Amino acid sequence: METPNRLQENISAMVDKELPACEVELTLAALSEPEGLAAWRLYHLAGDVLRAHQPEAGLSAGFAARLAERLATEEMPGRPADTAPREGSATATATTTTTTTTITATTIATATLP
Repeated sequence: METPNRLQENISAMVDKELPACEVELTLAALSEPEGLAAWRLYHLAGDVLRAHQPEAGLSAGFAARLAERLATEEMPGRPADTAPREGSATATATTTTTTTTITATTIATATLP
């Protein structure tokens, strides 16, 4: 018997086209349930956002710029303020990209689907 977590993993694998053939029938059956269909939609939304098919993903205009500005004013734990990444540096860009991706992924994971 499949557990809910296993079915979620199978649905995710199916969206990614990585589900073994022996798991397809049971996973398709899970999609007939509201929870399975919601997971299918959520995984497709996450994939679209990660592939930038839906770049805004419900975020307001200028969100990334405001986030970068706010992060630039904060000290990073464990690092003295005078060694914080400078605007335009690879570290600052990577930090902003990682944080934006994390926030976007969190937003997707907690979104309520219709």
